[in-house]
Amino acid sequence: MAKLVYVLNGPNLNMLGKREPGIYGGATLADIEAECRAAGADLGLEIEFRQSNHEGVLVDWIQEAGERGVGIVLNPGAYGHTSIALHDAIRSVSPMPAIEVHLSNIHAREPFRHKTMTAPVVVGVICGLGPIGYRLALEALAARQ
Repeated sequence: MAKLVYVLNGPNLNMLGKREPGIYGGATLADIEAECRAAGADLGLEIEFRQSNHEGVLVDWIQEAGERGVGIVLNPGAYGHTSIALHDAIRSVSPMPAIEVHLSNIHAREPFRHKTMTAPVVVGVICGLGPIGYRLALEALAARQ
């Protein structure tokens, strides 16, 4: 039986492919979902792929993942830089591993993007590699099982 991994995406990621392609690339969220499902199949992982622009919904999904899943890949979007609620939700499901992913290199952007509130409670952060970062996160979670 495949192990369930939640791939959660935060605000504005539904706009991928349209929003600032010079920063985020041309892939849509549907493209990334298809890549995650293919990677999951290769790795023996079942993928629960979701996106919300609402912080509380993301908190609910993290808590759900803690009950049903074996890991989380989280692209928190802008909430990563501001959300103590996401920090606390990830912490509440520990020791289940979570990996934070950002399509762009947050350290090469505006200073307010250099730090995330979620980084201290995840097992790793992948940034600046575009959509392949999701696959790398899934590979890292599979290796932990």
